[in-house]
Order: sequence, then C-alpha cells, then structure tokens
Amino acid sequence: MATVVVVLAAGAGTRMKSNLAKVLHPIAGQPILNHVLTAANSLNADHTVVVVGHQREAVLDYLLKQHPTVITAVQENQNGTGDATSVGLAALATAGVTLAPADTVVVLAGDIPLIRPETLQPLAKLSHDAVVITSIFADPTGYGRIIRSGEFVTAIVEEKDAIDGQREILEINSGIYAIKHEHLVNHLANLSTNNAAAEKYLTDVIEAIADGGGKVLAALADADDVMGVNDKEQLAQANGLLSDRIAQYWLQQGVTMIDPSSTWIDATVTLAPDVLLYPNVYLEGSTTIAAGATIGPDTVLHDCTVGPSATVISSRCIGAQIAAGASVGPFSYLRPDAQLAENAKVGAFVEVKKSRIGKGSKVPHLSYVGDAEIGEETNIGAATVFVNYDGVNKHKTVVGNHVRIGSDNMLVAPVEIGDGAYTAAGSVITENVPPGAMAVARGRQRNILGWVLQKRAGSKSAAAAETHPQSDIFPPSTNSEEA
Repeated sequence: MATVVVVLAAGAGTRMKSNLAKVLHPIAGQPILNHVLTAANSLNADHTVVVVGHQREAVLDYLLKQHPTVITAVQENQNGTGDATSVGLAALATAGVTLAPADTVVVLAGDIPLIRPETLQPLAKLSHDAVVITSIFADPTGYGRIIRSGEFVTAIVEEKDAIDGQREILEINSGIYAIKHEHLVNHLANLSTNNAAAEKYLTDVIEAIADGGGKVLAALADADDVMGVNDKEQLAQANGLLSDRIAQYWLQQGVTMIDPSSTWIDATVTLAPDVLLYPNVYLEGSTTIAAGATIGPDTVLHDCTVGPSATVISSRCIGAQIAAGASVGPFSYLRPDAQLAENAKVGAFVEVKKSRIGKGSKVPHLSYVGDAEIGEETNIGAATVFVNYDGVNKHKTVVGNHVRIGSDNMLVAPVEIGDGAYTAAGSVITENVPPGAMAVARGRQRNILGWVLQKRAGSKSAAAAETHPQSDIFPPSTNSEEA
C-alpha cells in the first residue's frame, strides 16, 4: 500500500505580526517547514505535497530550492483545513499520482517544528481507519479537544465550537492524522461550513468516520513534540526547547559544554567528540568542528570549518576555514574565504577577509588582512594593513615564506614580498620586495632642538624640558637642528 504526506502550510499566520511567512521563520537555523518535512521523510512516503497560500511566492521559492521533489499546491481561499487537504489531494492527482482506497494519507500541520520521527511512527503502518496524534496540555487554549470512547476517538471539537464541559478536556488535537484514502475522499466531499469559523474542518472527517462505524485510534505524544508555533512567544519557546534537545544530543556524543544553557547550536552543525564549548558560543549554519577544538567563550561561528585542536576565543567567524592547531582571537573577525593553515595564528583585534594565512604564520595584533596570500612561518607585525582597495577594484598582496613584516606597515596592493624578506617598522610598501631584502619606506626623523622651550614657553612640557638640557640626555645626532 502507498503512503502520501500532505503538509498544510497555507495559513496566514497573522499572530506572528511579520512580513515573513510563518512556516519560514527559523528555528535552530532552519525554517519551521523544513523541520516538519525532515520528520515526514522518516515515513518513507511515496509522495509529499505541501499546500501553500499566504505569502505563497516566498514559500514556493524556498521549496523549489531546498525541496525540489515536493509537489506543491495553492489554496486560493483560506477555507479551512478540510479544503486545504482537498487541494493537496487534487495536486497529487494532477501530478499523475493514483491512490487506492486502502492507501494511507498522512496530514501534517506545517507549523509543528518539534515533531520527531519517532512520534510519527504510529502513522507509518495504518491498521485502523484513521489515527490521530494527540497530547495532554496543561493549558489547551487554542487547540481542538479530543472526544473519546475508550481508546478510540469519536470526535474532535474545535475550541470555537466547544461547549463548557468540552473546554475542560486537556487532551488536544495535534493536527496530525493518518487516514485511509477511501474514507478521506468520501468525507471531504461532504464537509460543511456550519461552524463558528465558517470553514471546512478536517476534524469533521474524523467524526464522520467514527459515526460510520470506523475505528479512529488516538496515539498520545509528548506535548513538546506537537507544539504549534503561532506567534513570536511560541517561536521563542520552540527555539529554546529545540536548543535543549540539540545540546543534550551533542553532550551524549562526547562534546563538552561548560554551560549548555548559554550555548546555541543550529540543527545543521556537526561536532566531534572532545570539542570544548565555553559559555556564550553560537554555532550556526553548516559549521563543522573537529575533535579537540576549543571554542569560546563569547564566539560566533557561521558556516565555518574548524580543524582538530584549533582554538577560537571571543571572536566572530563567517565562512572561514581554520585548520588543525590554528588559533583565533581574542576579538578577531574572520570574514568569508578566510583560510588559516595548520598552526597559523590570528590574534587580538585582527580582521581577515578572502585571504590564506600559511602554516605556522602569525598575524598577532591589530591588523587588517584582505585579499592576501601569506606563506609559511611568516610574521605580520602589529598594526599592519593590507591595502587592497583602490576605490574601484580589489587587488591582491602576496607575502612569501619566512617573511618579517615590521609593525605599522601599509602593504599597498598589488604587491609581492619575496621569501625571507624583511620590512622596516612604519613602512608604506608600494613596490615588490625581492627575496631576502630589507625594505625601508618611511621619512627620516628630524629632531628640532629647543622647539618646546621656544614655541610652548610656560607649559608643563617646557618646564620638564628645562630640567634636562638636551645635550645632557642625547648624544649629538646628524638629524638634529636648532629651532
């Protein structure tokens, strides 16, 4: 027997008060809808259809890029979950999918990002006419209530239509169902809008099956698994719950977290055993961290690769590659295409963009490295700037192996500095430096003797100078002159 999945993602989501479609709001780095589709994949369904409506262009664009095999359907008018399900089945038929009466149709709400594959397993092999995933909520406000007869469901009453006694029921409808195709099609055709919302309720199909003598089983799930996200408060709550799950998973895999509650790890991050995470660490996107690496505190890594035993402290890195034994920080900024080879160092207050820093090379302090290729075992002095932009185009600087760049240098690209070369402190390098050469590119110093006594007479500086005659302190210099 075949199984198809219909995901209902057409709701307006007005309570989110956002220009972004509700199902595209991110949780743990992925849209809500992606979490639902990932869980649905565990059912190994033959086909999946997503029904969209509100802000359809954005949702359809996301599905085309990230889930191209999914069939899509558009609910033109927001006429309830029953109508949305009919639209989804029609899209399957249009795509050439033919379902037998005994085939299973799984219907999922598109706003339940915490749903886990194991929660969906009661739907995988349908042995009754229908299965409804339910849960017990301490506060069931906003959810449909489950009406039972023993272990079987006889009806689902939406809160707007519930009477006082029914509102006291704590067992809620999750919006997740598995229904035999024959029953679903027959009863969808007869749905009425005679209810408080004037919509076609999919829940009425459940009651119709039970009234016709069918068996609808209730499968109880954890409340967190079926939590819907309808506003920003629930979005924050879902983010927190999923963050806790992710942290727990990686702790079980051998990752050390000093304070899991202050550590954020996206669902798409990969960590190896013996990674050490200090507080206030944010690991985002496709970040991958190898065994023995130390991250944090106060660090953000987005789409980064960190090698074994590397260290990143109090820094922000985006799209960077940090090889084994390399170190970053504190207070460094690695921008996209920054590459650190083995045992390279980027120290305090250094920014690196689209550059490769070779094995064992160091940029220890207060520097900007942009569009550069730095060889092995090279040292870049403090306050060095790789001047890569001429106002129109970016240019590249190449620094060889075992080079020593003096402090406070300006390397004006395009320029090359050969292997083993030195540059003097304070130099502005505008021409290529041959291998082994010492480049000095700065003005000569002039000492104007007695200048303060003449030009700043009466100042504290002049008073201090008067107690130490120039000739008593410094030997005569060829670059000294009288004021």
